[in-house]
Amino acid sequence: MAQMLLDELLKGSKTTATHRRIIAHFMNNGSTTIPELSKELNLSVPTIAKVVAEMCEGGFIMGYGKMDTGKGRSPAIYGLSPDSGYFVGVDMKKDGLNIGLMNFNGEMVKLDMDVPYRYENTQQGLDRLCLLISDFMSHLDVATDRVLCIGVNIAGRVNPEIGHSFSLFNFDERPLVDIMAEKTGCRVYIDNDTRSMTYGEMNKGVVKGEKDVIFVNLSWGIGCGLIIGGELFMGKSGFSGELGHFPAFDNELLCHCGKRGCLETEISGLALHRNLLQCVKEGRQTLLSKKILKDETSLSLEDIVDATNREDLLCIELVEEIGQKLGRYLAGLINLLNPEMVILGGTLAQTGDSILQPVKSAVRKYSLNMVNRDSAIVLSKLQGKAGVTGACLLARKSLFHFG
Repeated sequence: MAQMLLDELLKGSKTTATHRRIIAHFMNNGSTTIPELSKELNLSVPTIAKVVAEMCEGGFIMGYGKMDTGKGRSPAIYGLSPDSGYFVGVDMKKDGLNIGLMNFNGEMVKLDMDVPYRYENTQQGLDRLCLLISDFMSHLDVATDRVLCIGVNIAGRVNPEIGHSFSLFNFDERPLVDIMAEKTGCRVYIDNDTRSMTYGEMNKGVVKGEKDVIFVNLSWGIGCGLIIGGELFMGKSGFSGELGHFPAFDNELLCHCGKRGCLETEISGLALHRNLLQCVKEGRQTLLSKKILKDETSLSLEDIVDATNREDLLCIELVEEIGQKLGRYLAGLINLLNPEMVILGGTLAQTGDSILQPVKSAVRKYSLNMVNRDSAIVLSKLQGKAGVTGACLLARKSLFHFG
């Protein structure tokens, strides 16, 4: 019964439409009672009761006891069964992977941070990625056939609907998800890294009911995730959020996209890294001077974040400069979208107030007063775990949200 129901659910057949709606409801709202489900899904109590019984037998739903109403007979509470399926999330960074295992109920049960991996756009890089994922799965305490989907975050232009990446590992006409599924032996879902971070923050982070949110991923590059009306905004081909390639500066600096003057050339971890190296060459002092003069290629973004948090004056100055520039362009987005919340995430968000305060100051200066009062500007709650959390959650969502 369990495997048959799972197969039907994954096919998205019409006969399981109500099953999928119930799963989606539990994913979004947590446990509830049959009468409440009946009301939310606009179906009769007997219909809901029958389907819930089938799903309990299939292992997807379980009872969570009785609701204490204080009035008469207490209704039973139902919710997702944690062990009925698992999801692996993979968040690729410049020099490592964050890989996690999440249960069906959305709880992270295993998390490996900073697994050594060199981010490179080659066939060998893809093969190495798949080997690391397979190795992670081979050491799980759950059977690998209970892993229903692997979610993988990829920077740049990704169309999750068709499973294609156009910025990374684009070596084959076949969808990247099909290639990775062959290599790992499991269904694969891919999405843009910043959008995945946004979804993680939306479900497990600082977002608490806000429906219109801007998430800014300020790492080596700069990306933007949008939540509009409580839903991730994808764009026609899944390419929304390319804030870093907004033509902003007349500086003739070449961006990795091949164009000049992109926002990313002056507002990004890459720009911060470049500016710090230049300052040291000019003789300015920092806690990182010895490291830079010995081998500047060994300087990481995390090194700069750490020095900033240790009150290194030069690093603080350069981070604040990035924040002021970012705030000016965020002011334009706030004027345009009138969001309830703006979240600063990514590696540079880990500098805390050093980046947050100059952003807030610039937003107040350049945005419309009546608009910016609506928009709370906050730091990511999940920080470095936002991407891997979002990857797991999107893998789960991809299976049980149909049309």
